[in-house]
Amino acid sequence: MPFRVGMGFDVHRFTESREEGQYIPICGIKVAHTQGIVAHSDGDVALHALTDALLGCMGEGSIGQHFPNSDPQWKNASSSYFLLEAQKKAAAKSYAILNFDVTIVCEQPKIMPHVPKMKEFLSKLLDVDVSQMNIKAVTTEKLGFLGRGEGIAAHAVLMCYRV
Repeated sequence: MPFRVGMGFDVHRFTESREEGQYIPICGIKVAHTQGIVAHSDGDVALHALTDALLGCMGEGSIGQHFPNSDPQWKNASSSYFLLEAQKKAAAKSYAILNFDVTIVCEQPKIMPHVPKMKEFLSKLLDVDVSQMNIKAVTTEKLGFLGRGEGIAAHAVLMCYRV
């Protein structure tokens, strides 16, 4: 099969306490926010969604199967590590990332001003040109838990090709 496609999704709650100086990790970048993330690892929803998409692309299950939040070794782990491990699994099957698209869903913080740095980070991390990626942000028009500002979610679709 010359091409494979995977989809990924992740969601995390924000902390209940609100104070200046907190941040949330998104696509490997620390984005200032008045709340932090409730997560077992570093809680980067976008990298988790990408990892899930890449694992799905390879028929390797989900991020939760490989890096379960019940396992203490993944406490505060870097989401970059998860994504690189998924990329290694793809390479072992002779596949490489062709392109991906990530949608980040939240009311706050504003994501788009950070997208160039996110793309630069992912380009270096994955050795993929920025022309092979898209990152965008949407809101839920204040509907549901995301609209109430209780958390953040990310969707990802990723295509690989046989090398």
